[in-house]
Amino acid sequence: MKKLALTFICILSFGIAQAQYDNWAVGFKLGEPTGVNIRKYFNNIHALDVTIGTYGGILSKDRKYRGDEGIYKNTGVSVQVHYLWHTPLFNSEAVHVYYGLGGQINSRRSYPKRLNGNHEKDISLGGSALAGLEYYIPDNRMSVFFEGGTYLELLPRPFYLSPNLSAGIRFNL
Repeated sequence: MKKLALTFICILSFGIAQAQYDNWAVGFKLGEPTGVNIRKYFNNIHALDVTIGTYGGILSKDRKYRGDEGIYKNTGVSVQVHYLWHTPLFNSEAVHVYYGLGGQINSRRSYPKRLNGNHEKDISLGGSALAGLEYYIPDNRMSVFFEGGTYLELLPRPFYLSPNLSAGIRFNL
């Protein structure tokens, strides 16, 4: 049993040593949004990036929402999906840049003036753009990243604009 486990670890280590990003990456990001990040690489230039977590706790808290009608006072649940293009920066295997387009769905409470301090739940849907820089730690399966972009709400408040900035760490499987 020990030999089988050791053989499996050696094969896994060899496969991981061959590429910094191979197939999947799982990590955590802090910012807008904050949450669990999953990335599926399709080849050397494309990936699908999904973040499930919270939204509005750092950059969008206590912001006016729907004009003068009310404000956001809390964080909400968010799902963000992007189709990405990525490439090495200056032919470096350790540093990559990426950019992409996608969508975001959020569920938050807003506090409109018409409800006199009470809240209502809003589910919003919109498009988002993202660009980032990722550093693959040499001889390791970890990478760190910094990214920024924007969220443009389409429903229920068209053209509500919110920044997306975050940093995090990923474990490349």
